[in-house]
Amino acid sequence: MTLLGRLLNNRRAGDTHTAWNLPHLQGPELLSLTSRHFDDGAAMPLEQCAKNIGGADVSPHLAWTPPPSGTAQLLLVVEDIDVPLTKPAVHCAALIDPATGHLDPGALGARNPAAGVRVLRSTIGRGYHGPAPIKGHGPHRYTFQLFALGTPVDSAPGTTPVERARPRAFLSSITAPVLDRGRLTGVYER
Repeated sequence: MTLLGRLLNNRRAGDTHTAWNLPHLQGPELLSLTSRHFDDGAAMPLEQCAKNIGGADVSPHLAWTPPPSGTAQLLLVVEDIDVPLTKPAVHCAALIDPATGHLDPGALGARNPAAGVRVLRSTIGRGYHGPAPIKGHGPHRYTFQLFALGTPVDSAPGTTPVERARPRAFLSSITAPVLDRGRLTGVYER
């Protein structure tokens, strides 16, 4: 696998197609998103990584400053922007009750999400999927992006329910105004 990683070293999705850069998800950048497991731009611990590389696949602790008044829902999107594909891989998407001020470790699990959390479909499955970059591909950046939405995201009659929608289709369908947003980046390399 190390050879494959080296062969693909110059192929990276980049951040152009991240949720953060979608025109309809633009807004003020005043939310401060933090984790007690890693600092912005720092290495993520193995516990937060995928089981197939020796991790526990436990979503990290996340905390944020209070969202602005009028926030109906929070949207969390976690993307690997260094995956060797044309677009970033969505490792987790979730809708969160705005009264929630933080997420404990494991709160984004598919089987037992925390109260006030609706885990959605990701590129890999449902719930949080930790880093598992190709060995030898170099460092991968995992962006945790939090959006404070002015109206709740829900399914329109006759459309795919948000829990079953593919992540890119779901992100493209959001029409709620973004009142505020913040992000945190963790790094992992094999």
